[in-house]
Amino acid sequence: MLIFGGIILASCSNHTSAQVEEGIPVLRYQGTANTVMPWELADDLGYMNGIKLEWIGDGTSGPESIQATMTGDVEFGGAFNGAILQLHYAGAGVTSVIHYYGSDEETYAGYYVLEDSPIQEAEDLIGGNVGVNTLGAHHEFSTVEYARQNGLSKSQVDDIGRIIIPPASGEQALRSGQLEVTTLSGIIRDKALETGGLRPLFKDIDLFGPFNAGSIVFRDDYIEEQPEAVEIFVNGMARAIEWMKENEAEIVRERMQEIVETRGRNEQTDLIDYWKSSGIESPGGAIRQVDFERWEDWLVEEGRISKGETQMEEVYTNRFNTYFNELEEGNE
Repeated sequence: MLIFGGIILASCSNHTSAQVEEGIPVLRYQGTANTVMPWELADDLGYMNGIKLEWIGDGTSGPESIQATMTGDVEFGGAFNGAILQLHYAGAGVTSVIHYYGSDEETYAGYYVLEDSPIQEAEDLIGGNVGVNTLGAHHEFSTVEYARQNGLSKSQVDDIGRIIIPPASGEQALRSGQLEVTTLSGIIRDKALETGGLRPLFKDIDLFGPFNAGSIVFRDDYIEEQPEAVEIFVNGMARAIEWMKENEAEIVRERMQEIVETRGRNEQTDLIDYWKSSGIESPGGAIRQVDFERWEDWLVEEGRISKGETQMEEVYTNRFNTYFNELEEGNE
């Protein structure tokens, strides 16, 4: 992900002043088509009083979202925590404030092979190709970590091909023999398994148990200029995360369907039918140090960052999240 780090750092001078309408801060953002993000749910639930959220269009990836944040096109963006750690190492002036996605027993990334595939364990991946959505992010890291946890050396891990392929194309690429393993999640995974002929090699939650994977960042200068707006946003989103946990999945899906049907973006609600959980395991999406530390060793081994050069307390903050006090003692 450092491939775009220089672009981001070079664009820092393009920041614009905070957007305000009639005294109310306006937080612009990129959405995801056919999906309700946690902050959008929070807004619909009435938890964002005091700020205004403004959708400027849909994004396609974490790097795009962070890029837009750094250039000042939006006020906040979200990405995989490992990518954010790399950006911090490169000197990007952003801070993570709350998690927005993760993996649990209901919502996870699975790594699948054909039912009759000879691949049974990590060593069998050597010389083969694994389909991932992008390099340097969640899906690639999980592949590498699975290999490492099962005793493969760095040179052996390097011999496992990681092929970038859109999530919607992964199943077909696997069935046609272009890949030995593909990453599947959400509705794409569920539909593929309904078709049959696939079996799981491993799941990302097999590596760590339930875990937080990606967080929302604001530019440091925006946090300094508009701390009250950031606090309203974080606490509103934290409440929405807890609302999703407290209610049955069907109730959450119904609310999300109403949001999609009424916001006028010409979307479908099919994806929402497969929503099961937020995947966010911590109270209110609060951030633990381990949420970033777990990616550090891999990034150091790959030569993408240097050990100890990034202070974790500079990467994230829980100061705006009232659920921080509910984190388990010693895991802050």
